[in-house]
Order: sequence, then structure tokens, then C-alpha cells
Amino acid sequence: MNSIIGDEKVCEFRDGIFALRTRRFGTVAEIMIKKLYNFEESDSLAFDKKDINTNDRIEVKFSTVMKENDDTIRDDNVIEQCVKANLANRAMASEDVENYNFDCNIQQVKRKEFDVLYYGLFFADVIEIFRMKSDEILFCPGYSDKQHRGNAGEGQFHLNQDNLAYHRKEHQVLVISYQELYDLFVRRV
Repeated sequence: MNSIIGDEKVCEFRDGIFALRTRRFGTVAEIMIKKLYNFEESDSLAFDKKDINTNDRIEVKFSTVMKENDDTIRDDNVIEQCVKANLANRAMASEDVENYNFDCNIQQVKRKEFDVLYYGLFFADVIEIFRMKSDEILFCPGYSDKQHRGNAGEGQFHLNQDNLAYHRKEHQVLVISYQELYDLFVRRV
């Protein structure tokens, strides 16, 4: 993956982001949005950040973009599939969306708990950031308000090669490089 961006420290940083899972990855995305937009910490577990200028409750949901697996793991291909699972082999650059299938799930979306959703994609070369108001989510292609049986008010939607153009056209607010993100995190404000 290092060929996409130059500086070795920034490459290590980016590769580390792709290696993080669940809550730790989510925390990186939350800190990014907080610093980019000068949001405050939330005083509630129901949403992630607070915009003190508008009093909006902010939710943050991001995903890393990985090429879909090309085969299931079987007895005869287990080594090959493990090698292909390597981040360097699966992380997808933003310009590759026409060439590879991918599926990023924005999940546990509890629309009544926030006013604005910042969501996006960590590609191998850039981070694409989108913004959607809570009531706009109902009209998001593929949105389902039934993520799990019994979880009323919790939904999800997918970003993939079929609907990425919609999100880029209607909701994209920023595209930043890993160098810019690294510099944002280095700055002491």
C-alpha cells in the first residue's frame, strides 16, 4: 500500500488505521471529524459529538474500503485466500471503484438520536467525507430501518460501486489525503 502515498510515517499511519477494528477505528474517525469541524465532545452516549454553534447532535460512521473477496475459503485455497486478505492486497484506492466490487456498511444508525450524520470512506489513497441530516437518511438508497430483529429505530445503509456516485453528488463535503489527516492530528490546538 505504500506506493499510493509518499512519506513513510504517513504510510505507517494509514496502514495502522486500516488495521484497527470496530471501536478503535471509530474513535479515529470521531477525532478526525471533531478536529475538522471544531465539534465538542458529546455529553451523552446516544451520539458522538456536539456542534456548539448550532447545538446539533453529531453522529460519526466510517468504513475502510476493501476489495470484495473473490472466493470462499476452502481446503484447497486457504493459503491463497489468507495472502489475498492482506491489507496491502485488499485496500482499494478511490479511483478503483469502477474496477472492483466493494461493500461498506454504515450500521447502527439511530436517526432519532442525532441531527447530523458525518459518514465516509477510508480509501487507500484518500478519505471521502459525507454529511447527511437525520431526516434525509430515510431517502438514502438502500436504507433499511431494520438492522436487527427487535432493534426498533436502528437502521443501516451500504456504500458500494452501485450507489457511490449518489453519495458523492448529494452528500460529499470533503476529500482529504492521509498527509492532511496526519498533519491535523499532529497539530496541537
